[in-house]
Amino acid sequence: MADRDKRGPEPARKSRGTGRSTKPLDRAEGSETDEERRRRRAQFLRELNEAKELRDRVQPRRARAARMRQQMRMRTFRW
Repeated sequence: MADRDKRGPEPARKSRGTGRSTKPLDRAEGSETDEERRRRRAQFLRELNEAKELRDRVQPRRARAARMRQQMRMRTFRW
């Protein structure tokens, strides 16, 4: 305990939250509309698909193995 006193107070640690605010959003506060949210989501999904395609081009062996695993999953799937 004496060592801690000599070093001073511990630095505050950042908490790993979800990134979401706990207070409800007010429309007057400048929150986004549904259209803006859909536009941002569509942009995100386009970029995500582009990144996946790039990864598949850069790592063809891994991409082929993933396709084979997916095909095997689909063959063994029971309705």
